[in-house]
Amino acid sequence: MPSAISGGTRIRTNTPSESAFNALQAANSNIALRQLRLSTGKRINSAQDDVAGYITSRGLAARNGALRSALNAVGDASNVTSIAQDGLDNINALLTQIKDAAATAASGALGTDEKIALAKAAFRLTNQIQTIVDSTVFGGRQLLDGGFSGDFVIGFNATNSLLTISVDLTTAVSSSNFNIGGNFLLSTTGQNFAGVTGLSLASLDSISSSSLGIFSNSSISSTLTSLSEALNNVNKVASYLGGVSVRLTSQSDALKSQITNYNAAISRIEDADVALEQLELIKSQFLQQTSLTSLAQSNQNPQNFLQLLR
Repeated sequence: MPSAISGGTRIRTNTPSESAFNALQAANSNIALRQLRLSTGKRINSAQDDVAGYITSRGLAARNGALRSALNAVGDASNVTSIAQDGLDNINALLTQIKDAAATAASGALGTDEKIALAKAAFRLTNQIQTIVDSTVFGGRQLLDGGFSGDFVIGFNATNSLLTISVDLTTAVSSSNFNIGGNFLLSTTGQNFAGVTGLSLASLDSISSSSLGIFSNSSISSTLTSLSEALNNVNKVASYLGGVSVRLTSQSDALKSQITNYNAAISRIEDADVALEQLELIKSQFLQQTSLTSLAQSNQNPQNFLQLLR
């Protein structure tokens, strides 16, 4: 703390001038600090500004970065579920038309030619289902062909926030296997379409006048049952993905709220109060001017004492 000390007439002592010089240096340093904070907008520009605040703000920034990455993962997971649901909705509509064709073929009023025509039309719908399966892609990976399984870290703590999107449709969907894990399997060339054992939509193309196959009187009932089960399985998977989407939406809202709160906390710790810094800058500039004036006056004191030697 500066004190008002006078060196009197002693040689090599000009204490008022030294005090004024020290005050000037302090004012200059404070001006430089305030100008730095105003130009960067940061109260903490280095660890020396606030050791504890520096550690806290950097820790919060690191956590905030992880939350932002988790939010991106939630977005990717939402994209996967939305694209897969859209594909399943289209497949549901086509499969319903195939089932309607099979139901129509069950009518005793239809002849062999009519049943063959229905089967061929249904097979064209089957080809469209395969097209949808092949084109339901995200990130270069097909979602509905049985080979997709994706892990998404949707929270800050990876051990507790890992979401795996992958559903098993290779067997009939039930309460025991309708959960996270497994794969989509909707290939129309396989023997277990949509998890229904023995259901192959590709067999629609083999129906002819010599063999009505799954449209024959002895098989049509089983065909209708299998198609109903396939529709039910597809609907269950779509419903499951809808539930995942609801969770992802909730997680997205939670992450956005957390990111906002962390940003506010970092700002309170690290950012400069512009009004306060401007006030301190004006104060220091005033002290700078008074210190310069006082220094100039103090440097005149030796001249007064030299009058004694004249």
